[in-house]
Amino acid sequence: MANLKEIRNRITSIKSTMQITSAMKMVSAAKLKKAQDAIVAMRPYSSKLTELLQNLSATLDGDTGGAYSEQREVSKVLLVVVTSNRGLCGGFNSSITKEVVKTIKEKYANTSVDLFAIGKKGADVLSKGHNIIATRNDLYDELTFDNVAAVAEKLMGMFVEGTYDKIEIIYNQFKNAATQIPQVEQFLPIKPIEGGDASAVNSDYIFEPSKEEIVEALIPKSLKTQLYKALRDSFASEHGARMTAMHKATDNATELRDELLLTYNKARQAAITNEILEIVGGAEALNN
Repeated sequence: MANLKEIRNRITSIKSTMQITSAMKMVSAAKLKKAQDAIVAMRPYSSKLTELLQNLSATLDGDTGGAYSEQREVSKVLLVVVTSNRGLCGGFNSSITKEVVKTIKEKYANTSVDLFAIGKKGADVLSKGHNIIATRNDLYDELTFDNVAAVAEKLMGMFVEGTYDKIEIIYNQFKNAATQIPQVEQFLPIKPIEGGDASAVNSDYIFEPSKEEIVEALIPKSLKTQLYKALRDSFASEHGARMTAMHKATDNATELRDELLLTYNKARQAAITNEILEIVGGAEALNN
């Protein structure tokens, strides 16, 4: 009977776990819909703004665009690492930490690299072997453009002051609920246009007041939008990863519960059979 009690306790525990994982799955599914709509709506604007800025910059002389376009010899690099504040989301956070380690080893083996962590999970893991200059775990409490813009301005200031020669963002790009793609995206300096005929911009647009002034006004906004898009991508990816992980956890718990129920029923049947045999044996002994 002790064995039956132990199995019964395990079944009760697994049922409680199933309720938790199922609830977390539904919560993440609800949040994912809102986050997915936000990033899908934002991507066309962000990509078109970046494309326009690159095309405009390509038609101007090298000095236009200010310090944000300055190409320097890379001696100090800052990696902005975007992870989540909470776990239970599969390999979402570990894929980013692995990408950070890979990037440092392969691209910046002989370069001084610092980290700027957005998200508690990434900071906890990477702080053991790397220098983290700052953490911003509070951004997810209220993920708005204004809050992210303040962080972008800080990063832009560090680049302009010469503290870092290059800044990159490492985050998970949202593809669908089951797929997140780690991205390493250059933030500063602004990447020049690659390929294409940049001179076509002159015939496509009428500039007022001038291309130079437009570029100088667009660059800060474009950089803030780039960082905001990365955070939005990561936010949607987190909920997609958590929903998928909790769905698998619920399925695994259901399978384990069914196996334990079968084991419990077999053990209970064996115990009842033994009791019947004992009763029958006792009755025969009394008759003899």
